Amino acid sequence: MPSIWTRPISPEILSSNHHETAPGHIGMEFLEVGDDFIRGRVPVDHRTKQPYGILHGGISVVLAETLGSCGAAYSCPPGHRAVGLDINANHLRAASSGWVTGTARPVHRGRSTHVWQIDMVDDAGRPTCVSRLTMAILAGKD
Repeated sequence: MPSIWTRPISPEILSSNHHETAPGHIGMEFLEVGDDFIRGRVPVDHRTKQPYGILHGGISVVLAETLGSCGAAYSCPPGHRAVGLDINANHLRAASSGWVTGTARPVHRGRSTHVWQIDMVDDAGRPTCVSRLTMAILAGKD
């Protein structure tokens, strides 16, 4: 399968772009970029837990939106940019420690919209959340 990326991309590039942003503040890490996916993770710690001691659902959404937005932005045509339209998340299992890892893959990459699915798992590989992100692809600024 040929790569979907239209500009240079790596975990290091993505990490650098997110320094001092919300994903950076919660300890998100970019782990891997494949031909058609991006993988990253968030810690389940004092920064990301809710009062019941489990990962806050909003943190799963931040992980999903970050991975899917990066996927759309780095795979859209040169001279275009990607902006979010809609996101949903189904929380399947709580995580109380360790890491939650998400993998974003495109479901649809059209001329004006992208749809990305982000599957999240705990350290044991059990599903914690599944999210779907719709992005608008706009001509103009990169």
